[in-house]
Amino acid sequence: MNSIHDMGGMDGFGPVVRETNEPVFHAEWERRMFALASAIPFAVPMGDDHFRQEIERVAPATYLQSSYYELWYRAHCALLEQRGVLSGGKPALNTPLTAAQVRDAIEAGASTRMPAEGITARFAAGDRVVARNLHPRGHTRLPRYARGKAGVILADRGVFSFADSNARGDGPCPQHLYTVAFAREALWGEGGGKDKVCLDLWDDYLDPAPR
Repeated sequence: MNSIHDMGGMDGFGPVVRETNEPVFHAEWERRMFALASAIPFAVPMGDDHFRQEIERVAPATYLQSSYYELWYRAHCALLEQRGVLSGGKPALNTPLTAAQVRDAIEAGASTRMPAEGITARFAAGDRVVARNLHPRGHTRLPRYARGKAGVILADRGVFSFADSNARGDGPCPQHLYTVAFAREALWGEGGGKDKVCLDLWDDYLDPAPR
């Protein structure tokens, strides 16, 4: 997504001010939003990729003025509207969680790992790669600051559902996911220091680096 939502590497926003003794939730409605967001996907067919895409569709000015859980609220309202839950349609629903099941569901988490049979890895640890200079109109997990930059494969994490494809509604498109290390200088130029930034990137984001 080429918009304000991809803020990694951007400057001009001033320092990050930490709140002393910051609570987990600043209001009771935030606590309820967290629980609802964890429970809704069990009843309404949707996933994290759809959720993130809806956050990225929030108008830039509204995005910058909204709190963290306000964005969650806006995204879930949009998703529930699309699926007929809030629009008076006849949505196809799964069996919802009971209140007693929500905590266990949150603690269990979820994984998009998929079977690896028949899906060949294009890269291995130590391979040099270049992140493709993509400019998608929809959701992507490839940040702008890494596009067109060279890095090194640290590890192959296995096969997972491809977020971009799933968000578009084109299915999981399973493929290998790699941890790629980018030298800080490669991302932000000289004076960037000797640290590395590690990103988990899918096959479709990467090309072999020129020899």
